[in-house]
Amino acid sequence: MSVQSAMNEATLSTAGPNEVLTLFGPRDQHVRKLRRLFGVDITHRAGKIRVAGEETGVGAAMRTLEKLRLLCRKKGSLSIGDIETAAAEEGAKIENGRPPTPSGEAINLQNAGRKIAPRTPGQARYVEAIRQNDLTIATGPAGCGKTYLAVATAVEALRNESIKKIVLVRPAVEAGESLGFLPGDLRAKLNPYLRPLLDALGEMVDYDQARALMEQDVIEIVPLAYMRGRTLNDAFIILDEAQNTTVAQMKMFLTRMGERSKMVVSGDATQLDLPRGVRSGLHDALYRLSSIKGIAQIRLGAADIVRHRLVQQIVAAYEADSEKSDSDGSATERSDEGLTEANAGDSEALTKSQDRTSSDSAASSSESEPITNSDSETQPSE
Repeated sequence: MSVQSAMNEATLSTAGPNEVLTLFGPRDQHVRKLRRLFGVDITHRAGKIRVAGEETGVGAAMRTLEKLRLLCRKKGSLSIGDIETAAAEEGAKIENGRPPTPSGEAINLQNAGRKIAPRTPGQARYVEAIRQNDLTIATGPAGCGKTYLAVATAVEALRNESIKKIVLVRPAVEAGESLGFLPGDLRAKLNPYLRPLLDALGEMVDYDQARALMEQDVIEIVPLAYMRGRTLNDAFIILDEAQNTTVAQMKMFLTRMGERSKMVVSGDATQLDLPRGVRSGLHDALYRLSSIKGIAQIRLGAADIVRHRLVQQIVAAYEADSEKSDSDGSATERSDEGLTEANAGDSEALTKSQDRTSSDSAASSSESEPITNSDSETQPSE
């Protein structure tokens, strides 16, 4: 790196046009984001990247580009998440407010060189937990990558031949409304429930390849009810929407794990669709299995949401409303308890008053009655 002007210009050498293309991104989207984040001008000429602007912005942009250059040479590719991460580490304010991404190892799908990397510290812990443990239980709000990263890790394991089969499982529970009798055969009836898993898989495996693997039962997508009685060896098993399992269903699912298999259980405790009064198998498992070695529990939060920037704010708004409702409910309960105590006190006072009234009435009645002497004799008149 050479600085041509101490105030506002610097250059960075590159290894060639391919590296420049990777750094700039498709249709220059990477460099456009950096220009916007740091308020600088970034151009390329004669094998060098030139950064011009205010001194602070130029310095931060150059450090970001150096990190991205090293990352590009290590990974062979860059994502928009990599750009945001490197920029955030240099103080840039990312639009969706996500924290810097940790230096976690990417998930290699071996699909046209594509790699998927965790984009938040929570996601990095989640992927590492899956790799290091035979059973991982993850909870978190919508959009934090619970299903997506689990499926990506499963595809990676299949590519590396560390497993022989992927089993994607989901309870067939409707989200608060009845769909009635669905038309078609079994596959058509179950497709609406299993669609989220198919969507995640479709982003990682080509359609034709995924279809062939499913026909060979190398990739299997099944409803939870069809898991009873099975033992799955050399398999990567993922249970999605686990908050909608009952305790008995969760026990049944967890005991399907065979030799050399790995399980991931994920769910969102705030999106419970079970009938009122039915205990969630996910909640029960988190409590019941917390002390067993070899079982990892990961809790993701709003900071791990990587969907549209509004999703974080939507989740936060609902959580705040839920906390307010809980608080109001507690206050109402305390008020009701106070009112009950007051009513009890009034009732007790009324009872005592009635007792006193009854006692006084008895005394008064006793005084008004004539006293007779049964032993006295009646004197005859003369």
